[in-house]
Amino acid sequence: MALSKDKLGRFNPDNPMENRVTDIGPRHYWQYFPPVIQRNYGKWDYHEILEPGVLVHVSETGDKAYTVRCGGMRFMSVEFLREICDIADKFADGYVRFTTRNNIEFIVDSLEKVEALKAELAKHKFYSGSYKFPIGGTGAGVTNVVHTQGFIHCHTAAVDASSMVKAIMDGVFEHFTAMDLPAQVRISMACCLNMCGAVHCSDIALLGYHRKPPVIDHEIIDKVCEIPLAIASCPTAAIAPAKTEDGRKTVRIKEERCMFCGNCYTMCPALPLADGEGDCVVMLAGGKLSNRISPPKFSKVVIPYLPNNHPLFPEVVAAVKQVLEAYAKDARKYERLGDWAERIGWEKFFEKCGLPFTEHLIDDYRLAYDTYRTSTQFKYTDAAWAVTRAAEGEE
Repeated sequence: MALSKDKLGRFNPDNPMENRVTDIGPRHYWQYFPPVIQRNYGKWDYHEILEPGVLVHVSETGDKAYTVRCGGMRFMSVEFLREICDIADKFADGYVRFTTRNNIEFIVDSLEKVEALKAELAKHKFYSGSYKFPIGGTGAGVTNVVHTQGFIHCHTAAVDASSMVKAIMDGVFEHFTAMDLPAQVRISMACCLNMCGAVHCSDIALLGYHRKPPVIDHEIIDKVCEIPLAIASCPTAAIAPAKTEDGRKTVRIKEERCMFCGNCYTMCPALPLADGEGDCVVMLAGGKLSNRISPPKFSKVVIPYLPNNHPLFPEVVAAVKQVLEAYAKDARKYERLGDWAERIGWEKFFEKCGLPFTEHLIDDYRLAYDTYRTSTQFKYTDAAWAVTRAAEGEE
């Protein structure tokens, strides 16, 4: 029997919601909005930060939506998620959301509910005594760290994301729960240079870095890998076919071409990349996505090597605090870290942060001469440039 047109469920452009199947793909976002958001959708007039971690959005109708933001983490247990849901059910009418920086937000419609929610959140602590739901991460302070998978879910990681992020946030916790910095500071962390954590545009960024090429397991590579696929996976053509002494198929690595990305290991488990001695942490600074005051800019390498001492990463935490404290002391109000560095000059940035400058921080790509005065190069003054040219025997 032929189906009717209605039962076929064809898309109707005049009524997009007709015959919509809700169990395929994500459910419609509208049902997850609190009532105050639904009533005022598209009518918001302005918003303010009442205190660290507490925002209010005011509608042109006079309605107000209050948001309480708490620090969260990338990996959460089922028990922890149930605890979040219990709090939302009791104090926020069952509504809760997560931000792109892994923060937890409860949205309520009155200040009385805000105070009750804050009191409840303060009661929840881990067995060690630290707060499960610290309130903060807004305005001129440190936001929650965005980070990548780490060893839990990624096979190319050079560092353990979860322990590093925990250690860093413990070190800068007072800046998360207060708004005591010149402007917001976004800290990001990526476990390898594939950077699914997008650290290339962050005020302070940590990057796990492999410094040694893959190890080739000649005994099993022809048994567990499609060798042509492993060769084709390399973006720099650093892998070439080869044979062992007994004539078995294998590959060889051109070390001068390898950029330690781990793509080959993704395709072939006989090419492991992680190395306890070779892996390290690189620190970048000065990036941002905002176009306020200045255009968006990439982060720049400021420390090429920090030891990979997990789980507490004391050298990494100390470096982050060192840069953050220098920025807090010297920058102007509303000035992002990169704007501060460019205003005082990158040579002063390294000086004020107490960081050594090495040749590893200088641009070495083909068009570097076009960016000598605008990128990670030091900005020579006209007088310094004249002295340099005179020393080289130029007029």
